[in-house]
Amino acid sequence: MDRPTPPVTRFAPSPNGRLHLGHGLSAIVAHDLAKVSGGRFLLRIEDIDGPRSRPELADEFRRDLEWLGLEWEEVPAQSTRLASYAAAAEALKAQGLLYPCTCTRKEIEEASAVEGSDGLIYPGTCKHRAPNSDRPATWRLNSEKALAAIGPLVWEDAIAGPQPVDLAALGDVVLVRKDLPASYHLAVTLDDAADGVTLVTRGADLFAASHVHRTLQALLGLPAPRWHHHPLLLGPDGEKLAKRRGSPALAERREGGEDGRMLAAQLRVQLLSLGT
Repeated sequence: MDRPTPPVTRFAPSPNGRLHLGHGLSAIVAHDLAKVSGGRFLLRIEDIDGPRSRPELADEFRRDLEWLGLEWEEVPAQSTRLASYAAAAEALKAQGLLYPCTCTRKEIEEASAVEGSDGLIYPGTCKHRAPNSDRPATWRLNSEKALAAIGPLVWEDAIAGPQPVDLAALGDVVLVRKDLPASYHLAVTLDDAADGVTLVTRGADLFAASHVHRTLQALLGLPAPRWHHHPLLLGPDGEKLAKRRGSPALAERREGGEDGRMLAAQLRVQLLSLGT
């Protein structure tokens, strides 16, 4: 009987803010799931967030991971892959699966009261009208056409089990942004395929996004990995840790003399208490 192929996992932070404990947990999950099976753990810097990307933070991330006792292979950053994003977007446009959208955030808020897993679900305004040519446009995935093109499809989560693809929680997501060459959904799907990632690990808050990513894999003829959505660390207020809420940075703890390997061990214990 053939042995399972050792997994390839990745940690892919964006250098638009310092890493906090939640990031540390995610990195540890990806690292440990790869290493326990003799697999590979990759580091990929997702640095296409325009002026918010700060190159110096990538070096800080490396120091943080080393401090936690993690070992990794680094793959090319997103900023080196712009041509692949553009080519994929053009391929989807050629299939008639993307449409331009010139709605502002305010217009979307006024037109939609349907809350999805990632905020308000876009009501499809520009899908049914000519876009305003005086405004810059994003390009959205026509979820109805996409689902019709791929037919019934399932993706596999290591914790939750098989998941039939359902785009209802996110709707017609943006794949090409007005100000950036690709959205998170398009870039991460292409990057994971290019890097040979076979087990995508990330927080449970991104569970719904995997429906989109499995859809894109089918549309673009990319291999499908397995997923592992781990529980989130929460702050004292019961909310998930986040850069925008000023969650304490790993770098501050590292620079304060804390033992990173001991902190990693504590995070592993905490992960077990969360149920996985």
